[in-house]
Amino acid sequence: MTHLESLFKDLYQTNYTKVYRLCLGYMKGNSTQANELCQEVFIKAWENLSSFRQESAISTWVYRITVNTCLLYLRKKKDIPVLKLLNNLESHPEEEQNSTVEKEQKLASLYRCIENLNKENKSIVLLELEGIPQKEIAEIMGLNHEAIRVRIHRIKNELTKCVQK
Repeated sequence: MTHLESLFKDLYQTNYTKVYRLCLGYMKGNSTQANELCQEVFIKAWENLSSFRQESAISTWVYRITVNTCLLYLRKKKDIPVLKLLNNLESHPEEEQNSTVEKEQKLASLYRCIENLNKENKSIVLLELEGIPQKEIAEIMGLNHEAIRVRIHRIKNELTKCVQK
């Protein structure tokens, strides 16, 4: 195995879950589209790995590819239908099912609210939800850390108001 192949294997194993979940957020829960985008992200990463300049962490580079790939996809597919997050609920006892349905409805409401954010704020909140450190989000988005901290606070307030409607 060459050095690049080894590096890519490690990159894939370390970042796949986070990249997939970020794609899933952009695709409003559609796992098929998220899988396709995730594959596209890693194809782009493989094709450009030899030109990675190491000006930032490799995970930051992969997240930037992910955000750009998802935004490009959404620009091309402006007519993506709103996806139902309540599909495939497993059979549960009635109380558990009501609780699960309620949680799913809140999650669906949150995704609708996130969808209404502008593209930059949507990217920021999806990265924040992935647990990416704010300093790394700042690097990915090309903003300073303080600006990201303030933006995240404002976005959270906006989402809270939206979900409560």
